[in-house]
Amino acid sequence: MTTYGTIPASSSSTPAANLEYIARAKERIRSGLAERRPWKLMFDFRALRFPANFPDALSRVRTNLSFFRTNYAMVFLLILFLSLLWHPISLIVFIVMMAAWLFLYFLRDEPLVVFGRTIDDRVILAVMSVLTIVFLLLTHATVNILVAILIGAVVVVLHAAMRKTDDLSGDEEAAGTRGLMGSVGSPSS
Repeated sequence: MTTYGTIPASSSSTPAANLEYIARAKERIRSGLAERRPWKLMFDFRALRFPANFPDALSRVRTNLSFFRTNYAMVFLLILFLSLLWHPISLIVFIVMMAAWLFLYFLRDEPLVVFGRTIDDRVILAVMSVLTIVFLLLTHATVNILVAILIGAVVVVLHAAMRKTDDLSGDEEAAGTRGLMGSVGSPSS
């Protein structure tokens, strides 16, 4: 007998399968956040110094942006979130985009492959940033979003220029070339 369009009475999700899913999600969160550098290392006030010259500042910005990439993304998204607290529709769009960020950038345990091609983490970061901004601008909270983007950019670039790089592990160049997922699980993470 054919049962087109009927909803099965029994559910295939058992409590054990649900617990396994939760355990896998917890592990993905742990491994996804493993790339985040310790906040104590990022905000080590003894490592904050003015750069000697402009090329030194550019070198620091490049190194720190690759080394603290996940931390900077979190700081930037927190500033954006705080700016949207008085715009409920924008906040809903932001929360939906945060879910996309979690699954596509922060919590992936393997590289993203689209049409058989591996997508670099920097490309994902750029595309997700642009999509988040565009979708939020469509909610008519333009001034708040632009101010938050400006503040976030200033905070990130100032920290990256001021944070000395000589006390970071020798892994920062590799972190920039391997991408986000390349160093997850390595001893220095």
